[in-house]
Amino acid sequence: MTPSTGEGPHSPAHVDPLAALRAPGDPPWDVYLTGTVFLDIVFTGLDSAPVRGTESWARGMGSSPGGVANMATALARLGLRTSLAAAFGDDHYGEYCWDALARGEGIDLGPSRTVPGWHSPVTVSMAYEGERTMVSHGHEPPTEAALAQEASPDHPPRARAAIASLTPGRPAPWVAEAAARGTRIFADVGWDDTGAWDLAGLTDLAHCEAFLPNAEEAMRYTGAATPRAAAHALTAHVPVAVVTLGAEGAYAVDARTGETAEVPAIEVEALDPTGAGDVFVAGFVTGSLAGWPLADRLAFAGLTAALSVQEFGGSLSAPGWSEVAAWWRRVQSYEDQDPAALRRYAFLAELLPGDHVRPWPLRRAVPTIGFGRSA
Repeated sequence: MTPSTGEGPHSPAHVDPLAALRAPGDPPWDVYLTGTVFLDIVFTGLDSAPVRGTESWARGMGSSPGGVANMATALARLGLRTSLAAAFGDDHYGEYCWDALARGEGIDLGPSRTVPGWHSPVTVSMAYEGERTMVSHGHEPPTEAALAQEASPDHPPRARAAIASLTPGRPAPWVAEAAARGTRIFADVGWDDTGAWDLAGLTDLAHCEAFLPNAEEAMRYTGAATPRAAAHALTAHVPVAVVTLGAEGAYAVDARTGETAEVPAIEVEALDPTGAGDVFVAGFVTGSLAGWPLADRLAFAGLTAALSVQEFGGSLSAPGWSEVAAWWRRVQSYEDQDPAALRRYAFLAELLPGDHVRPWPLRRAVPTIGFGRSA
């Protein structure tokens, strides 16, 4: 299969951030990832949280693939050749998600499988006041082993990088295999429901180049009193530690070079934070594969995440280069703009497309599942 260029319908201004690095014999894919794809249905335009015993009407609704599809879409829209291994139900929801990712976003689904008789997982999200409330539903697969066999290949494809979501006490065999073949592993982690917060349980961390927890996760895993101290403590286990600080931005340490970087968050009107963490990881991976300095990688990750929360939905909100370029042009037009803040993002000037940039602000979230794709 020929790798996608990453230029989908949401990225009319295509940029290949790895163009200068590509050479014959390179892996066919820039990033490989695996996980669960949900159908996300997002209700928007709610003035407040739903009240028990009442009916609430939303002024808008959007639908899109969610779960691991959020990160896969973010990577593809940033120009990375992305391969996804996931299970898809053989219902209409699964067919829609497959089509949206493969045909709509140019994501390789060669390692993915359709599971007969399995109902696609669904998440309904209600966005209001910059927050979200979610309800998810999913049927148990025939057996966990059968789903794993259907969902992911025996051997991951060759890729420059892979993104793993670490689970305490449950190593994923593909991570060690991919790392042994030269794939750079980037990892995030979810909340530890066991309450153990034991780094020794994250055995796949030994194969990772970078670990990107949020501040609370980093402090609980390390016992550090501050997120920045936690980042430094994590470098005893992984070369690069990136800790997201919410409204304060992010902090990163590269133990190999001694670099540290801290970038403040970009102030935006947040409509829906769904998928922002996935977009942050995608931005950081993009900059890492392109060989950017640590501070530029961190700034770009924060920027892409900030752009995503201005839109509704997970994968729907992932920005492409058109959105980044439109933002860059917009902030330079402010007469009272801080010159130091502009210099922080000056590295974008050589990357961004010069034309085909849509006007600011941009809105993309539309009710997509109810209509067939136009020819």
